Amino acid sequence: MTEVVLTPGPLPVGPHDKKSSTWWGVLCLIATEAALFSYLEFSYYYFDVQLPHSWRPEPPKLHYALPDTIVLLASSVFVWIAERAIKRGERGKAMINLMIGFVLGVIFVGVQGLEWSEKTFRPQTGPYGSLYFTTTGFHMVHVIAGLGGLFFIMLWLGMGLIDSRRNAALSNVAIYWHFVDAVWVTLFFMFYISPHLW
Repeated sequence: MTEVVLTPGPLPVGPHDKKSSTWWGVLCLIATEAALFSYLEFSYYYFDVQLPHSWRPEPPKLHYALPDTIVLLASSVFVWIAERAIKRGERGKAMINLMIGFVLGVIFVGVQGLEWSEKTFRPQTGPYGSLYFTTTGFHMVHVIAGLGGLFFIMLWLGMGLIDSRRNAALSNVAIYWHFVDAVWVTLFFMFYISPHLW
């Protein structure tokens, strides 16, 4: 009888071309999530055109949202730097930048929660409250999922499972994180900037 022993080994290097099959999977995931946010944003603009402007409260203040947007965009920059660093074999630099990106993402979640608690409307208040909390809530779920991905990448990086050759997992999480940040930019414009424009 043959005995099979499973021992953990290094992550596979991946395909010989530039993009792994998981990269394409992440792009398909992003496409479906982009459709979800597009529908939610379409709903907002539809209501904004069809209903009187009284359907939404006064234009929101930017004292939380603007710094929070800067924090989230900065986190994306640090994740990008980490991705470039690991491809050059600079594991320590990649880890530091991933940690900074992760902490900035956590700060974003905390500030968003603080802003939610100070809103004068709730999801049941009307169409605006429902759309605001649904859309930003879905985004928050995506940020938390991205933070989970960053956490596991840091863990694998610390274990030596990600290096200059085996970095597809980091690239996949990074592109997802950049997507989450890009979605926030559109939501920031929709909820915080557009009411000041018209």
